[in-house]
Amino acid sequence: MKGTVTIITGGSQGIGRGIAEFLAEKDGDIAIFDIVDGEDVVSSIRNKGRKAEFFQVDVTDFLVVGQAVNNVLNRMGRIDSLVNNAGIAIDKLLLRMKEEDWDRVIQVNLKSAFNCTKAVIRHMLKTGGSIVNISSITGVMGNAGQSNYAASKAGLIGFTKSIAKEYGERGIRVNAIAPGYIKTRMTESLDDKTKEEMLKAIPLRRFGEPLDIAHVVYFLLSEYGNYITGEVINVNGGLYM
Repeated sequence: MKGTVTIITGGSQGIGRGIAEFLAEKDGDIAIFDIVDGEDVVSSIRNKGRKAEFFQVDVTDFLVVGQAVNNVLNRMGRIDSLVNNAGIAIDKLLLRMKEEDWDRVIQVNLKSAFNCTKAVIRHMLKTGGSIVNISSITGVMGNAGQSNYAASKAGLIGFTKSIAKEYGERGIRVNAIAPGYIKTRMTESLDDKTKEEMLKAIPLRRFGEPLDIAHVVYFLLSEYGNYITGEVINVNGGLYM
């Protein structure tokens, strides 16, 4: 990863931050796109001796994303990789779900990937590159009360495979990762009984860590994954096989 520049959406916290910091440890430079302040993670990366920039970006806004990508090129000189990680959940049963609940999740989780991928891929046409989309186990197997979230994450998988076919001959690889239950602010807020029931369903009997996802992202972005495209890698402790 030495000397490469990776854009990570939703990189200020959770899985995105874990990815950013691990790629920096592997000598990569990082551009963070987020609406949540990312100066803390930027400082962490710079302390590792790598370049890092934070761009306050609403990834659901096509024009804003395009300008932000141009800013990355102007300030960092290149774009080698993109990790579409930005995501939210608004969980409700379908009959209780409001239209805005559906639209917001689709915009943040799926439309953002369209916006960011389209903006970077025109620059990758000359140089090649690698894109990783962070889907979810929910997008693979579904989950009651998460129809909007599941639809957005399943959509990312279809998007991944299609773009991989469109641009493989131009040296652009596109893959997806489908995490299971990962220790983030979302899972930490669950009550003990719910956590216990969830753990019983996981053969490895533990929740994942952001680093478990970061390791696979690194593999896919690096030379180790240079003959892999259009794949969905499940990282879930055996919850879904």
